[in-house]
Amino acid sequence: MLIYMIRHGQTDWNAEGRLQGQQDVPLNALGRSQASRNGERLAAELGDEAESYDYVASPLGRTRETMERVRAAMGLDPTAYRTETRLMELSFGDWQGFTLAELRRQAPDRVDARRREKWDFIPPGEAAESYEILSWRVGAWLTSVDRPTVCVSHGGVVRSVFRLIGKWSRDAACNMNVPQDRILKIDRDGGTVAWL
Repeated sequence: MLIYMIRHGQTDWNAEGRLQGQQDVPLNALGRSQASRNGERLAAELGDEAESYDYVASPLGRTRETMERVRAAMGLDPTAYRTETRLMELSFGDWQGFTLAELRRQAPDRVDARRREKWDFIPPGEAAESYEILSWRVGAWLTSVDRPTVCVSHGGVVRSVFRLIGKWSRDAACNMNVPQDRILKIDRDGGTVAWL
């Protein structure tokens, strides 16, 4: 079962190092061009099979715009996809909108605790999640995929995939860089993940 996963294009908050989580932050100019280029790459990868894939995105605006630009670059109807809440980024709770440097000035002990146990750390605030909690819903979504799929999601979701499918360690998965200008090819049943 093949899944092609794309992280949304860059936002201004990405560029500033702000924790976005589930805040709805739009793509910037670079992010829009990254999305279109990923669509061109995916069109070359999938060829005539592109229309037979299921297309699904996190419901946040930055992922929907990325999907629409990907599909437009592939010559497909930009709006012919569905959304899936299990693909949303983890919630950083009260930390959303802050940089780690800003948080370190406010709560250095909490930032240090996150650095030591990043996979299991839950930020303060209602509905905040750890990478472990995120991986539960990502795992449930991966299990539900029943046909070749293209999805647009978030960095935390990609990290969960590396942990769940690639069997990376918790530390390696949650600290990995997740590029916004690459496509991840996942063989769910074969247990492999690779950047295109």
